[in-house]
Order: sequence, then structure tokens, then C-alpha cells
Amino acid sequence: MKRLLALAMVVGFVAAAAAKPKPLLLDPNAKVGVVTRVFHPAAQRNWRGADKHELDAVVWYPAIDTAIETKQFIGAPDNPLFEAGSAMPHAAFAPHMERLPLVLLSHGTGGSALQMAWLGTALARAGYIAVAVDHPGNNANGKLTPEGFALWWERATDLSNALDAMLKDEEFGPRIDPTRIAAAGYSLGGYTVLELAGAQTDISRFFDYCRPKPGPNPGPDQRQDGPAGDSAVCRVPEMRGLGSIDDILQATRKTSRESLARSGESFRDPRIKAVYALAPALAFTQTQESLHSIHIPVEMVVGTEDRIAPAKENADYLRANLRSGRETTLPGVSHSTFLDTCTPTGTQALPQYCTELPGIDRASVHAKVASMVVEFLDRSLKWR
Repeated sequence: MKRLLALAMVVGFVAAAAAKPKPLLLDPNAKVGVVTRVFHPAAQRNWRGADKHELDAVVWYPAIDTAIETKQFIGAPDNPLFEAGSAMPHAAFAPHMERLPLVLLSHGTGGSALQMAWLGTALARAGYIAVAVDHPGNNANGKLTPEGFALWWERATDLSNALDAMLKDEEFGPRIDPTRIAAAGYSLGGYTVLELAGAQTDISRFFDYCRPKPGPNPGPDQRQDGPAGDSAVCRVPEMRGLGSIDDILQATRKTSRESLARSGESFRDPRIKAVYALAPALAFTQTQESLHSIHIPVEMVVGTEDRIAPAKENADYLRANLRSGRETTLPGVSHSTFLDTCTPTGTQALPQYCTELPGIDRASVHAKVASMVVEFLDRSLKWR
């Protein structure tokens, strides 16, 4: 009889567990809080010609159920350019939520921490803490500098320093599980998070790729751009006003020879346990040997209409050289689709960043990709 009762109890527990619904990966009713932070790294570092020697950051986190969210924006308050998700500034933290995973977020060339808001708020609704930084010399909120564009590998130090600060933060530090840290980045941010995973750079690949190539019948002093010289990655609009690729390199040599000399070193951060790259750029500058050595989980997503960081020389190249790099391709999606959703003003003022192909809804793409990222992180960090 006792055995029968014990068996019945086991069956009952199993049935109850099977009947219990799985928690939503992205609960639309979960509330999000948002705060800003200014980090002052103690370690000596390269500030890439930035006016301010500090890291400005935005943090999204799970908020208390009674939090009253408002729409957040990028741009002038009375006429913003981008929507930056919904959140409550300085909201109380959700109770009974401790030892949460943290995700470092890296924006693209000339972007900003807030351009990662669509993903940061989604991660917070899924129970993650997400923090994004403005990369010095290469963000929309500060002076754009030659060093900010030329010293890409230094961006990895921004995220490592931000992680140091978050773990020491009085409010967030005790709530972070230091064994469950990940990173996700868009465009040059995708390159950045792969550096954290262990990728190493050969900068000669970029300058060789982007220098003008001789035409079929060049004169003695003539040089014509070949296909590589015309590539969008060599003529980033945000670099306008800083001169040619060679001009930027020459200016950087005057101020940052030490950083240039260590461009090929490893910036791996062993605390990072998984990375997700969205439309990664400059991946072709990362060496095959270093990519082979990456042991943590890596996933990527890219659009078929990406002309800035086409898959062939970026995501496809990474997938071919990573041990377990999974790649998802989204039909009709362009490079800018991974930016925040544009307001009507933004669409009119910045059509190059806001216009989608017919049938592509940016908000819907964001929702799909955010679910993909959360599912990957849950699995890779063995969380939930």
C-alpha cells in the first residue's frame, strides 16, 4: 500500500509539473526600469580623443509591477527622431529578483547606447539586466574622432570596464549573477562582442580592402577605386568630415601608436559566457585562427538586404570559422532595421536610417529578434 501511495504521489508531481505552464520568455506585462550611469574606470585606457574621459551608460532592468512606464525617445523632447522603448526612469527593482544574468550591449558606428533600447527593454522584460555604453569618439552624443573610428578593438575595453563597474554598483551589483554574463552587439558592436569572446584583429585587412585599387588601364599617376574601395564599409556616412581612410590612419598614428601596435592582441574577457552579433561588421578583419579558438556559444542574425555589412564577408565568414557559430538570415531586412524604430520626424529627416522595404515592419522584426536573443541566452547561460 505504501509503495502504491508513493507511486501515486510521484505520478501526481510529474503530472503537476507537466501541467505547469512555462514562463513567458518575453512577458509583455512585465515592467521595465531604466537609469543612466557614468563610469570612471580606474585602469589606464585609451579614450580615443573623446572630450570626456568617462563612460556614459544606460541600464534596463526588471521593475516592480506597479511601475508606470512611459515611452522613451532619442532626439529633441518636442520632436524626437527615434523611439527608445517603454520604461520607467528610476523605477523600484522587481522584488525577489536576485542573481540575474547581465547582458552588455554595444552600439554600431556613430550610434549610441540608447540605440540598443529596443533590445535592452526586451531583455529586461525577460528578467535580464542590460547595460549599454556610449563608445568614446564613436557615438552620436559626443565628438566623433579619427581614433573613435580607427581603434575598433578598444571598444571591447569599454564593455569590460562597464562590467567591472556594474558588479561594484551598490544597486545592481548584489543582483547580478557573475557566472551568467553575456554580450550582444549591432554592426561594429557585433565585432566588439566577438572580441570579448576571443576574436583578434588584423587591421591590415581593412586598410588593404579599403584603399583605392588600380583600374584596368591606370595612367602613371592614376588610381581608380575598385569594388573594395566602393564598399559601404569603407565610406561610412558618419565618418564624413574626417577625411579618407588614410587620413584617419595618419591622424591616429600621431596620437595612438601604442593602441595601433596592440591591435592584434586578445581582448577576451573570460567572464563573458555567450555572445550574440546582430548584422556584425568588419568581421573579415578578425583572424581565422582566433575565431577557431572561441569556445563560448555564438549566434548571429543578418538581413538579406544588408549593404553595409553584407553576410558574405561578415556573418558567413564568421559562421565558417567559428566552432559553433549559428547564423539566422532574415529576408528583406536591411542593416538599419536593427536600429530603434523611427518616429515620423525621424523618417522624414533620416530616410537612410528609417526606410524599410515594402512588407518589412521594424517593430515586428525587433520582436522576433529579441525572442531569438532571449532564447539563445537562456539556453547558453543555463538560466530558467
